Amino acid sequence: MNLRPDPSPFANSPVAAIPSSVSRELSDLNRRRILMLTLNVVTWLAMNAVAIRVLGADGFSLATVLVLLAFAIATPWTVLGFWNAVVGLWLLHGVDNGKERVAPYATSGDGYERLSIRTAILMTLRNEDPSRAIARLKTVRASLDATSEGKAFDYFLLSDTSDPGVAMAEEQGVAAWQAELGLDHRIVYRRRVDNAGFKAGNVRDFCERWGANYELMLPLDADSLMAGSTIVRHVRMMQASPRLGILQSLVVGMPSRSFFARIFQFGMRHGMRSYTMGQAWWTGECGPFWGHNALVRIKPFTESCHLPVLPGGPPLGGPVMSHDQVEATLMRRAGYEVRVLPEEQGSWEENPPTIFEFSRRDLRWCLGNLQYLRLLDLPGLKPMSRFQLVWAILMFIGVPAWTLIIALSPVLAFERAGSAVFPAGLAIGLHLTFFTMYLMPKLAGLADIALTKGGTKRYGGTGNFALSALTEIVFSFLLGAVTTFRITLFMLSLLVSRDKPAWGGQSRDAHRLTWGEAVTALWPQTLFGIVILGALFAIHPTVALWSLPLTLGFLTAVPFAVLTSLPELGAWSKRIGLCGIPEDFATPAEIAKFV
Repeated sequence: MNLRPDPSPFANSPVAAIPSSVSRELSDLNRRRILMLTLNVVTWLAMNAVAIRVLGADGFSLATVLVLLAFAIATPWTVLGFWNAVVGLWLLHGVDNGKERVAPYATSGDGYERLSIRTAILMTLRNEDPSRAIARLKTVRASLDATSEGKAFDYFLLSDTSDPGVAMAEEQGVAAWQAELGLDHRIVYRRRVDNAGFKAGNVRDFCERWGANYELMLPLDADSLMAGSTIVRHVRMMQASPRLGILQSLVVGMPSRSFFARIFQFGMRHGMRSYTMGQAWWTGECGPFWGHNALVRIKPFTESCHLPVLPGGPPLGGPVMSHDQVEATLMRRAGYEVRVLPEEQGSWEENPPTIFEFSRRDLRWCLGNLQYLRLLDLPGLKPMSRFQLVWAILMFIGVPAWTLIIALSPVLAFERAGSAVFPAGLAIGLHLTFFTMYLMPKLAGLADIALTKGGTKRYGGTGNFALSALTEIVFSFLLGAVTTFRITLFMLSLLVSRDKPAWGGQSRDAHRLTWGEAVTALWPQTLFGIVILGALFAIHPTVALWSLPLTLGFLTAVPFAVLTSLPELGAWSKRIGLCGIPEDFATPAEIAKFV
C-alpha cells in the first residue's frame, strides 16, 4: 500500500537570503513588540495598583496577600487578550491596509501561478470513526481536483489505532477508496503498532519514510476539513516564500447539531478574527502552530523540529504532548518563519459536543503546556519563541489563581464587613474594568461583524445575531466556572500523581448526558459553589451578587452540562438559527454532506 512518487525538485531548497524588505519588516516588528510590551505592562501594573489600593484599605491580612498574588498571576492573560483585540479591531476597521501590515506574504496566493512543488496531505488517526475520516479526506481530494491542481497532492492516512476492529475498518475503507480511483489513486495507508511519541511521533514517522519526496505537508486531524481553493492558495504563498516554514490557517468550527458546540463555536468565531489579527501584528514571524490545518515545510521540520523526550517520570516527563507550539519555536530557531493567516476562509474543524469532551481536550492541553516548564532552557530559541512557551504555561497557571481568589472571597468579605474606609467606588470600577477587558475579544469580534458590510446578515440577521451574542456571553461565564475548577483539581492531582493521564479517540457526535453522569462528574463544582455563595450571601449579599459572573456557574454546573448536551435543544437552535455561524446559512459544498 505504500506509494513513493518522484521527489520534488524543490525538496532541498535552501533558505533564501534575507531581502531588505524583510529587514524593514523585522524593524517594524520590534517597534510593535515594544509598544505591546509597554501597553501590557502599564495596564497590568495599573490594575494591580488599584487592587492593592482596594484590598489594602483596611491593612493586609494573609488572605489579602494571597489574593493579590493570585490576581497578579491571573491577570496577564486578560490584559494581553484585551490589547490583541483592540489592535485587531483597529487593523480591521481603523486603517485601510490592515491585512497587508499583518500578512504581507498573502498577496502571492492570489495569482494563478501553477504549483511546482508537491504537497502530502496527512490525516492522523487513533481509534476514530474510519468512515468519517476517509469521507473527509475524499472530500478534500475532490475539492483539490476541482481546482485543476490536484496532481500536486498525495494523500496519507497515518493510523496509530490500537483497536483491531477499527484498524480493520480503516484498511478496508482505504482499499475500497483506492480501488474506486484505480491506478492514479495516490493514497497511502500506514498503521503503527506502537504509537511512540503520540501524534507528533506519527507525523515524524511519515517525515522519515516519505518526507524527502515532498516540499510541504498538510496535517489534518480526523475532524478537519479544508477547501481545495484555500489549500492551493496557501501552497502558492509557501511556494513564493521559501523562508516560510509553517503557514497556519485560521481554523473555524463547522455547523453542528450539538447545542453546546453551536454556542461555543459561535463565540470562538466572532472572537477569533480580531484577536488573531492583533496577535499576528506583533508576533509576526514567530506565530502559532496548532498542529493541523497548516502547511509545513518538510525538510526543516524533519531536520530541526525533532521533539526531545523530557527528563523525569510522569506526569511531566516523557514525550511532549502539546507538540505543536514547541515545533513552531524549533522551526523559528532553524531560521524559518511561522505565520498565522487571520482569514476565515475554507478551513474547518468540529468542536466538542459536550462539556465533558471539551474538558477532556482542555486537560490534555493543560498537561502538555505544563510540560513546557522543562523546555524553557532549550538553547538557541528566539526571545519571542521563549515568551510564547511561557505564555502557554501562564494560560493554565492562571486558572488555579482565579479559583483561589474565589475561594478566599468570603474571607475578604468577612474581614471588611462594616469597614468605613473600604473604597467601594474604586472596587466597582476595578470590577467593571476587569470584565470589560475579559470580554474585549468577544466585544471586538461583535463590533467587527457589525461594522462589516453584510456582516450580521451572514449570521442570520441583526436580531438573531444580537440574541446569539447575548446567549453566548452568558454561556461563556457558566462554562468558565465549570472548566476552571476542573482544571484546578486536575493540576492539584498532578502534584501527587505519578501517572500520566491517557486519552483515546474523541466522541464527536451530539449525544445526551444523563443527570447521573453530570452529578458524578460535577458535584465538586456544585459543592464549592454552595459553600462560597452561601458564605457570601450570609456575610455580604451585595458582594455575592457582584460575584455571580464568576460564581453562578458552580451552582449551575450539573444542569448546564445536561441541558447543553440535549440533542433536542441542538435541533431547535439549528432550526431557528440561534448561534448559527455563516456556514449554517450559506453552506460550502465541502461541508454540506457532513452537516
